[in-house]
This record gives sequence, C-alpha cells and structure tokens, in this order.
Amino acid sequence: LIHSVLIPVIIKKERMKEKEKKGKISFPIILLTGIIVGSLIGVVFREKAVVLKPLGDIFLNLMFTAVVPMAFVSIATAVGNMVNMTRLRKILFSTVLTFIGTGLIASVYVFIAVKIFPPAVGTKIALQSTTMQEAKSSADLLVSSFTVPDFIDLLSRRNMLPLIIFATLFGFCVSHCGGEESPIGKVLNNLNDIMMKLINLIMWYAPIGLGAYFASLVGEFGPNLIGDYGRTLLIYYPLCLLYFFTAFPFYAFLAGGKEGIKRMFQYIYSPAITAFATQSSMATLPVNMETCKKIGVPKDISDLVLPMGATMHMDGSVLSSIVKISFLFGIFQTPFTGIETYFLSIVVSILAAFVLSGAPGGGLVGEMLIVSLFGFPPEAFPLIATIGFLVDPPATSLNASGDTIASMLVARMVEGKDWLHRHI
Repeated sequence: LIHSVLIPVIIKKERMKEKEKKGKISFPIILLTGIIVGSLIGVVFREKAVVLKPLGDIFLNLMFTAVVPMAFVSIATAVGNMVNMTRLRKILFSTVLTFIGTGLIASVYVFIAVKIFPPAVGTKIALQSTTMQEAKSSADLLVSSFTVPDFIDLLSRRNMLPLIIFATLFGFCVSHCGGEESPIGKVLNNLNDIMMKLINLIMWYAPIGLGAYFASLVGEFGPNLIGDYGRTLLIYYPLCLLYFFTAFPFYAFLAGGKEGIKRMFQYIYSPAITAFATQSSMATLPVNMETCKKIGVPKDISDLVLPMGATMHMDGSVLSSIVKISFLFGIFQTPFTGIETYFLSIVVSILAAFVLSGAPGGGLVGEMLIVSLFGFPPEAFPLIATIGFLVDPPATSLNASGDTIASMLVARMVEGKDWLHRHI
C-alpha cells in the first residue's frame, strides 16, 4: 500500500515543487533577456528604435494605473485586519528605523567613494545660465509631502505619501469597526486578491514592454550617456553594484541568517531588474509584493513596508544625492570637507529621499533641494539634473529592491529571530 499509493504521491509533489522552483527562477531570466534584446535593438537601430516606445509606454501605464488602488487596498487591508494595534505600532516604528538606518549606511559607502574618487576631477563642463524654479519653503514642502488639499488628489501616484497616510487611517478605522469580519473588511480582502491577480496578468507582458521601453531609451539617449559625466558614471555604477552585493547580503543576514541571504539572492533579481528598466519604484511595487511573498515575509508587514518604501526608502537616491553634491563642490572648486558639510549632505540626501516621487524623473525635487540648501547658483541645477537622468536606472534598482530587504529586516524586528523559518 505504501509503495503503490504514498510513494507516487510524494514523487508527484516533489516534481511539482521542482517545476515551481524552475518557474520562479526563469522569470527574472526572461525579463533580463527582454531588456538585453531591447537594448541591442536600440544600439543597432539608434533613433529608429523609438518607434517601439508605445509598446513600453503601454506596460508602464498599466502598472501606474494599477499601483494607486493596489497601494490603498493593500495598506487598508493590512491595517484593517490587525486586531493587535501594538503590532501595527511596532511595524511602523521598525519601518522608519530601518529606512533611516540603511540610508545612513549608504551614506558611509558613498562618502568613502567620493573621497577616493572625486567625481568632478577632469570634467570640462561649460556652465550655462538657466532659470530655476523657485523652491518651496520648508513649511510648504512639509504640508505637500504628507497631505493634499482635495480627495481627488489622492488618486495620483505623485501623491503616494498622503495616500499611504490616508489608507493607514482608513484601515485603522476598519479595524475598530469589525476588522476583516466587517462588510468593508471582507470587501477590502477580496479587492486585495483581485488586485494581485490583475498585477500577475500585467506581468505576463513585462518582458515585451520592458524590452521595447529599453530599445527606445537606448536608441534615443545611448550616444549621449558617456562624455563629460563619464567619470561620475564610472564611480556611481560600480558603487551601486558594491552596495547591492555587500550591504544587501549583510541586511539579509541580520534579518534571517544564512537562509535570509539564500532567499534574498534567489528572489531579489525580479524587482531589481524591473526597477532598472522602468526607473520607477512605484511600477516595481507589485513585483516587490510577489517577491516578499516568495521569501516568506508576513503579508501584513510587506503590505505596509513596501508602499511606504516606494516613496520613502531610497538608498540608491542617497548614494546619488551625495555624489551630486560632491560633483557640484568640485565644479565650483569648493573643498568637500568638514563635519558640517557631511552632516548637511546626509540630512539633504535622506530628506530628498522622503520627498522624491515614485515616478521617473521625480528626483528633480531633490535636485532643486540640493541646489537651494547648499547655496549653489541656478546654473548648477541642469548639471545635477543631467547626472540624475544618467544614474536613475541603478539608483531606482537599489531603491526598489532595497524595499524587499527592508521588509525582511522589519519582519525580524517585529516577529523575532525565527520568523523566516515559521513562514517558509
């Protein structure tokens, strides 16, 4: 009986697991293949490759359209299902602590890099006068970062932080009015399942969409990527790789030991590749949620940490902000030294990360912040805006994939040392 019934069942289950494992590994490869093919098309056909841009825009628009309702539903559901408000407070506190902590570690990496390899050495850039938009006051910046004047403004992906706050408050009220057993609680849970199904459908198109997007990007801007900014790129891109392969495994080890490192390297490539191609943390949010599910991060933690991280956790942007600041100091022949300068650089870089949008090009706000707070002339703005464009792909890749790592760290702080083994 054992040989004829149980053993075939066990063998069948093992084969299904092996098949599922192969499927999980293959998607990042398919995604990367699409991007490489698209890049080669851009290199070969140059400007003609821009004709493929609509195919890439379709994918981005689908993701951007889905990401706002998905963020609201996932956060409201996670908070609404919580009976223990102490756990909610612990998750939020651990999240903010993790974001600031990893940002400080990233700043150490970049300070060492720019001291050894100053990015502006040998650069011959002619300063051009330009009109810079008037920067918001600190009070206006604070208000616009956390709130919006009208409910309809919450439906824009450019106001993700106010949406996160509103969704958290809404979920808190659902929790106190019956939680997941209440009519609204059941609707939210059902909507959450529906949104994840929708995202899975959209991701089937990802290899084609991202390949077309990269073909257009390389075809249009490829020849201009190296020039006076070449030294900065030669510093920043390897720095991102160094941070990815040293800091991320360290965080994963703190979160889950050797098993944490193993699962990180097994699943982290999908969000990293998607973010590199889309240059958007928000577009990568659905992929991050699926990645956290595969790793074993508790759903109530990932549903809170990931949407917050897409707006507020940006280690790659911290790296790029300090590189930009060091670059401007070199261009204007000012020594980039002193505790006060370093401290202000860290504050500005982390503050810029908090106000950056999840959409491509959102770094312009942070760049204006750098120019205004350090007192650089308006001519400095287009210089670092150009750098921002050139370093955006690896910066966003670190930002988005770092959100998954942050979720693992928060899970460790909230659930204890053996959280990963309990959720595998």
